[in-house]
Amino acid sequence: MRDVFHEELESITADHLKMTALVRDAIESATKALLNADLQLAEKVIADDLAVDTIQHNLDERTINIMARQQPVASDLRRLVSSLRISADLERMGDLAHHIAKLARMRFPNKAVPDEVVETIAEMGFAASRIVDKMAVVLEFHDTNRALEIDADDDEMDKLQRKLISTILGPDWKHSVESAVDMAFASRYYERFSDHAVSIAQRVYYTETGEFAPKS
Repeated sequence: MRDVFHEELESITADHLKMTALVRDAIESATKALLNADLQLAEKVIADDLAVDTIQHNLDERTINIMARQQPVASDLRRLVSSLRISADLERMGDLAHHIAKLARMRFPNKAVPDEVVETIAEMGFAASRIVDKMAVVLEFHDTNRALEIDADDDEMDKLQRKLISTILGPDWKHSVESAVDMAFASRYYERFSDHAVSIAQRVYYTETGEFAPKS
């Protein structure tokens, strides 16, 4: 009976990793679509978000079913409760990539990103992909050391967001208010994407140790 239970727990991790892979593809593709005014790629990101939502709904239903049947306690209960929160964070990360892709679609055929902030947006996209890669390792191997590193990675994303906001509010900004608003939203989407990765890492740390992760 316990073998079946632990197989079910492992299947939950496998679905988290599927969601993580989809979310990574989404943020990478959304960034490319935003920087290159690639409508086809933007539409793909928007359409593919349904797959992330579907996995989350199925996963949450299965997790609740396991809790009802197995009545777990202690560390197993922590893991199942954490599963619900992790899947919600992953679903939200997919939504944020979706929002970035919608910015690209909304401004097509023009590029949404002015030349002055192309490098910063590209850096934010790269940082987001790097954080997701590390998050996948945390989820697969329950790596608490890597989990702690993600908080520091999030600090770098925050710096990039502040850099972008300073640019669009600076005296040299020559573009429209509409463009400034687009970039402010984009920076917020990347920043929140990173925050959800931190939340997942902290949840894994708590599941494995029974303690909350120290703040960096």
